Amino acid sequence: MATATPQPSSLATRRGKLTLALLAAIAFLDFVDASIVNIALPSIRHDLGFSEQSLVWVPGGYLLTYGGFMLLGGRAADLLGRRRVLVAGVVVIALASLVGGLATSEGVLIAARMAQGVGAALTLPAALSILTTTFKEGPERNTALGVWGGVAGLASAAGVLLGGVLTQGPGWRWVMFVNPIACALVLAPIFRLIPGGRRAANLRGFDARGAALVTAGMLLLVHALVQAPDVGWGSGRTLAELAAALGLLIAFVVNEHRSPNPLMPLAIVRVKGLVAADATQLVGVAGLLSMFFFLTLYMQNVLGFSALQTGAAYLPLCFAVAVSSGVSSQLLGRLGTRPVIVAGALIASAGVYELSRIPVHGSYVSDLLPGLLIVAVGLGAVFVGVTTAANAGVPADKAGLAAALLNSSQQLGGALGLAIFSAIATSRINDLAADTTLAGALTSGYQRALLASSLLLLAAAIVGLRTANTRGERREPTAPEAVSEGAPERAAA
Repeated sequence: MATATPQPSSLATRRGKLTLALLAAIAFLDFVDASIVNIALPSIRHDLGFSEQSLVWVPGGYLLTYGGFMLLGGRAADLLGRRRVLVAGVVVIALASLVGGLATSEGVLIAARMAQGVGAALTLPAALSILTTTFKEGPERNTALGVWGGVAGLASAAGVLLGGVLTQGPGWRWVMFVNPIACALVLAPIFRLIPGGRRAANLRGFDARGAALVTAGMLLLVHALVQAPDVGWGSGRTLAELAAALGLLIAFVVNEHRSPNPLMPLAIVRVKGLVAADATQLVGVAGLLSMFFFLTLYMQNVLGFSALQTGAAYLPLCFAVAVSSGVSSQLLGRLGTRPVIVAGALIASAGVYELSRIPVHGSYVSDLLPGLLIVAVGLGAVFVGVTTAANAGVPADKAGLAAALLNSSQQLGGALGLAIFSAIATSRINDLAADTTLAGALTSGYQRALLASSLLLLAAAIVGLRTANTRGERREPTAPEAVSEGAPERAAA
């Protein structure tokens, strides 16, 4: 009896390597947009006359629509075709960024940032689902997801660096103008490297009610989290928005249970370890992204770093994350995802704890660099391990949905972490403002927030114990999955 000839690894081909590089570049573009504007905020406020309250919507508007439309974007990629949705997202990002760079009022810039978020919500799950349906489960996909996870961690730090370089160089508008250039560079390779095809579903039975419920619920939830530090966690407005968001999301789950063609087939949550991986991502990101926020404030407001100096301070972390991600992707095949995730979260927690000891008269070399390098080791491991665990065993026709769930967890985690830890820091600063110097009050507030962040990363390690311990081995699919995985490009194009 003839034996089937094993298919060569996609990563062994030039096309496979170029496809991975393209998807990593698109992921970097999306991830970096979440943090690149932070250092530019003082310049934006001065040029466009933002109030302190409205300035929060420059990063918050992006976060709002990014998280709010993520699930819809991921499912659209499965149903309409992944390349089609990917191209649409890239075009939206380019146009929105151009408008934002030309903005002469705060309203136009905020609207542009919200449109950027919609583009990213279309782009990111489409790109990740293309990756998981292009590269086979096993060492090939582990390597590809290792690159993706490394890019995710790298972009968080690189956004601060690029923001500083551009703001202090050609000006804050170039924080927006770089996007149209980057988008133009990736569009041609998308058509060249990623297969096209007919859309994968008849949309006459599209779950419009489910789409409206989940998008409204996510938008309201992120909005409540972004605004909570300003209006108060115990305010009637915050409590009402959180209750309404919870009600909408519960109604969405009920609708999906009853719908004959649900936007989010609830069977996906039965994929082993997927829920735990997404929960680990949410909790871990809440701690990690907050760290970047408070360290940036510490360097600028306490140590007196310029925008460029602050960005350059993250360079060692960028390199260390890249190395950590590469090593972690190789460890997946030997140890499995669970040990990598748990160890990464514990290491990151230790690094953030070290950073929580920053003094008023601090030194970059002695007080920041050691903690940043420790965090980098853990950061690379967490992102690689969680991304691999959350996509293991997912049928090809649900890959966009799985990617959207993972990235929704990241956006919600970022919003939740900033909301909670900003309240902790602000409360501490206000308590000490009358009794000590401004630098002393600020430092104490940042210390308290970073300590809480380290504890949350410890909690992420505990949640990570519930993730599937996959080594990327090929799973025997059920019959429906076999149909999906047998024609990934037709279903996913």
